[in-house]
Amino acid sequence: MHLAAYLTLLISLLFSIFGGGAALLQRWHGRSNLLIWIERGHVIQTGLLTLGATILFAALVAKDFSFSYVADYTDMFLPLFYRLTAFWAGQAGSLFFWAWIVAICGAALCFSPSYRALSPTTRLHFWIFFLALMAFFLLLLTCWSNPFLEAVPAPADGNGLNPLLQNPGMIFHPPLLFLGYAGFAIPGCLALAQTLSGKLDEPSWLDVTRNFTLMSWIGLTSGILLGGWWSYMELGWGGYWAWDPVENASLVPWLVATAFLHTAVLQTRRNCLHKTNVFLMALTLLTCFVATYLVRSGVVESLHAFGAQGVGKPLLIFIVFGLLLALQVIYVGFSGRESGRALSGLLSREGFLVMAAWVFLLLGAVILLGTLWPVISKLWSPTSVGLDAGFYNRVCLPFFALLGLMLAACPWLEWKGGLKTAKSGVLLALVFLALATGLWAAGIRLPLALVGAAAGGTCGLGILALFATDKATRSLMSSWGAYGVHFGLAMVIVGVAFSGPYEVSKEAELKPGERVTLQGYDIIYRDMRDESGLAMALIEAKLVVEKNGKPIGELLPQRRMYRKFPNTFAEVDTLAPYFGLGDEVYATLLSSTEDKTATLKVSVHPLVNWLWYGSWLMSLFPLLGMKWRRTHSKRA
Repeated sequence: MHLAAYLTLLISLLFSIFGGGAALLQRWHGRSNLLIWIERGHVIQTGLLTLGATILFAALVAKDFSFSYVADYTDMFLPLFYRLTAFWAGQAGSLFFWAWIVAICGAALCFSPSYRALSPTTRLHFWIFFLALMAFFLLLLTCWSNPFLEAVPAPADGNGLNPLLQNPGMIFHPPLLFLGYAGFAIPGCLALAQTLSGKLDEPSWLDVTRNFTLMSWIGLTSGILLGGWWSYMELGWGGYWAWDPVENASLVPWLVATAFLHTAVLQTRRNCLHKTNVFLMALTLLTCFVATYLVRSGVVESLHAFGAQGVGKPLLIFIVFGLLLALQVIYVGFSGRESGRALSGLLSREGFLVMAAWVFLLLGAVILLGTLWPVISKLWSPTSVGLDAGFYNRVCLPFFALLGLMLAACPWLEWKGGLKTAKSGVLLALVFLALATGLWAAGIRLPLALVGAAAGGTCGLGILALFATDKATRSLMSSWGAYGVHFGLAMVIVGVAFSGPYEVSKEAELKPGERVTLQGYDIIYRDMRDESGLAMALIEAKLVVEKNGKPIGELLPQRRMYRKFPNTFAEVDTLAPYFGLGDEVYATLLSSTEDKTATLKVSVHPLVNWLWYGSWLMSLFPLLGMKWRRTHSKRA
């Protein structure tokens, strides 16, 4: 079975090499008669990878420890759904999962009507780029990171899954990130293909890949925000973003992709920034590999990183070669071609979209340089110098506050410049000032928190007012999608402005019956219980939370001891009354003694759930912007 599974990778690699080579030869000779066989070859390749994935899933379900990968990441006591998630727990499995999703996306494109509307020349160019990408993935899997290695002799039991990964977030967070990374392969390759083919009488790559782009952005957005929730619930420190190198790695492609979404609007609606959009989409795809390089090369140290496992140099070579190739394709493809129309001034909707894109790109550059600073600093220092969370907060948060202000103003600007009405501008300013004044009176004095919260509130109220007064906006499904995302982002901005700076926490050593008071909440420690099973043992504290003398709920934080891991792990509990729109009480059991004395950390996080509610809106509303009918728009 191990050999059969490995052969699915090896044969798929041959399909990529020969299919890509055939596409290159067809272009060289100006023919396209083999195009249908190249497409069918990729469908077969996708089937082979699906067979390989099925074999790995079956081995995980059956606890077949003759597979080294299964032995490394599962054991006899791991529940079934965590055994399945072990597919992407390790480097080899996660790379295989990524390659498999890329292949599925390519096969889905083959059967789409919009793809059939493209010229054979463009389609051949697409397969040259796409199959080269697939060949790189499969080269990694067959040479450096094989998920089907056989353990001889097979162990009786496996090593088990890291307890930090035994969380519901493991079911969704990595697959969503990989869905985001994989989906960008389609617009990335097709943008370069259509640029190189130079065909102007076919649908634009923006239209053909619109659904892939939006679905990828949804996956990346929800994956990042779900990762923040996972950190918040699993690590026990009470935060959701620590500017960890691996957190930063996934944020960089999201920032570049978000910049692209803003400039793509200008190409679609205003016929400009064609070259910029091709470059940004190629850069989005490449930064997905940069994120992977940071996680898997050992170049940075992180709780989430896999460490150096042999794929760092191939990834770096691929990234550098890919960037040079993209620049060369753009140079050749746009040489002698007329540029689109000129942009309007900065004080227009066009100008604000461009400025927003620049802010996103600048943030991405700062975060990437900061993440790589320990490596860069070695050029002049014998010891590496890392940058802490304070650096990122000082440098990045002002830009996020600026984005909040731009987000509030942009819907009220005309495309060619100026406000829609003078009254709207005055009302916008008055709402912002009123909110800022109210927040100041309520004790919100930190400048960035004050500006961010007021901007987020102004944006949300402005969007509601826009839909209430503008029938044209209400009638467009794409407007619902775009403004729904902006409304969700406004909620995220408000949540971040309050929950981080105004979190209050306290550690206390309590005996049963004792209490700790925090921000008007009484947290009463009632009892402690312990439980032991085959896979783990746990200690659980029972806390009753009261507000104004009335019970509002219970908290049950735990300390878990896993059979194959020496350390203990916290399992926090939270309580969010009033539908989570106000405070959230957060409890962590730090330690306990035999006489049931518990050391607890309790925190109150104001409006933290606005972050999660807003992130769901950001992940759902783009679905309204997807198009399921064939587009006939031509390239300009």
